[in-house]
Amino acid sequence: MLKQIIKRPVLATVISVILVILGVVGMLSLPITKFPDIAPPTVTVTAIYPGANSETIARSVAPPLENAINGVENMDYISSVSSNDGSLVITVIFKLGTDPDQAAINVQNRVAQVTNQLPAEVIQAGITTLKRQNSMMALITVTSKDGSMDDLFLENYAKINVLPEIKRIKGVGDAMAYGNKDYSMRVWLDPAKLNAYNLTPAEVSRAIQSQNLEAAPGKLGERTSEAKEYVMRYRGKFTEAAQYENIVIKALNDGSVLRLKDVSKVEFGAYSYSISSKSDKRPSVTMAVFQMSGSNANEVLITLQERMKELSKSFPDKMEYEIPFTTKEALDQSISQVIMTLIEAFILVFIVVFIFLQDLRSTLIPAIAVPVSIVGTFFFMSLFGFSINILTLFALVLAIGIVVDDAIVVVEAVHAKMEHRGLNPRAATMSAMSEISGAIVSITLVMSAVFIPVAFMEGSTGLFYQQFALTLAIAIVISAVNALTLSPALCALFLKQLHHGGSGHTKSTFKQRFFAGFNAAFNKLTFRYGRSILTLLKRKWIAFSLMAVFGGLFIWLSMTTPTGFIPDEDQSFILVKVDLFPRCLQRAYR
Repeated sequence: MLKQIIKRPVLATVISVILVILGVVGMLSLPITKFPDIAPPTVTVTAIYPGANSETIARSVAPPLENAINGVENMDYISSVSSNDGSLVITVIFKLGTDPDQAAINVQNRVAQVTNQLPAEVIQAGITTLKRQNSMMALITVTSKDGSMDDLFLENYAKINVLPEIKRIKGVGDAMAYGNKDYSMRVWLDPAKLNAYNLTPAEVSRAIQSQNLEAAPGKLGERTSEAKEYVMRYRGKFTEAAQYENIVIKALNDGSVLRLKDVSKVEFGAYSYSISSKSDKRPSVTMAVFQMSGSNANEVLITLQERMKELSKSFPDKMEYEIPFTTKEALDQSISQVIMTLIEAFILVFIVVFIFLQDLRSTLIPAIAVPVSIVGTFFFMSLFGFSINILTLFALVLAIGIVVDDAIVVVEAVHAKMEHRGLNPRAATMSAMSEISGAIVSITLVMSAVFIPVAFMEGSTGLFYQQFALTLAIAIVISAVNALTLSPALCALFLKQLHHGGSGHTKSTFKQRFFAGFNAAFNKLTFRYGRSILTLLKRKWIAFSLMAVFGGLFIWLSMTTPTGFIPDEDQSFILVKVDLFPRCLQRAYR
């Protein structure tokens, strides 16, 4: 078959062209991220118990939910946080590879089983179950330029007009605003007045619920002799503070009634005041955007920036937005640096090959074979669900130095046949391939066996380096295919018989003098290396001693060198968390 490919180079060319076309299609469809997605699927369950402290929540709300959720299919571990603001957040971490949508459904079903065991206030406030994407890709702030708009207005405007648009962007997994300042009617009870009228907050709450409700009053005139029916309309829940203020709490002994405004202050405010957001001392709202697994982070961020520019055109006067944090800058810098390294590696390989082969035609063969192997790898990366990230690009950088060897072996073997046997390029290629094809297959299997086992590692480390190992193995396999098809065909077409004897006294050029000097220096270095090998063969204890020293040094460095999952990189932002003493402790320390 190899002889047929050499005789018909069009077949080898078609194979390589197909690989390149498929590779380009795969490259254009691959998502671009900084690192492979290794974050395990996470589902959060949030419950609100208005007015309760953390101990009450941990005693009455957390146990039923935790007991029901614990042991859900593919769950890895579970954690919960009870806060004094009346919130309970249960985080369920699933094993890698679990479908996040199915995980959320399974958790939701478990929560529904114990809803009847929870306090009525918790059920009324609602329990939310959401899958959480851990890969935050951008922060957006909407700010009032002159401070005329408070953070309450800004957050509600963002939730109504901005967040829905962001969530519709392809590749956005979730978007949220920090804070829970939805417009709400706040009733601020006066403890002293409640005590004076012998009232409890529960009694006030029951009075509000009984008089502020939605109802279906029905209709009049059905099944009567009248020609018309009248559908009754009810105003529904109150919408103004004055309506709430006139709610009757109870009747007093003197015949008067106690209204809500007598024991409280009613105002239209926020649902929660636990979070306050400011940007440059101005009121603002901060929104976080999370990436959907498998999406193209670069395209998502570009689309996000364009969408925010469009939305800002309809903002009220003196309202502006800013994107203080985005992963795009760090992503672009990291990817561009690796791509530049890829180009530099290819150029260096081309130069080194040209210096050693000393023939432009011979150099073109590995220069053509390497891009075919690298570009063709993208197609298989797309099939395996990989992404273009730092690890896969580094694998391609390393692959350049490996895959070029196959083409060089073919070229050097053909040159050897032409030099020692005086064959023409086609005959020399057929003779050389009959001898080295088995060696090419063998070295490909050996090199693949070095990297493929990494793909079977478990846990986050295995998933992290799986793409690196398989990308490199794929490039090596494609290189072997090229070495058995494209490279021999190119040798038969490109190479010329340059190894004929001759004693012409032509004028030497700079290139000839350079190559002559290089060959002399290289032959001298090769001779010295051979002598050193002979010395080591005679004194084997030197070689074994050096091996023992380097082995011990390797063990010592492995034990003393700091370890880490990935190298620390400058992300161009600083996060600062400040924990202050409680007020009582501040007074104690003064």
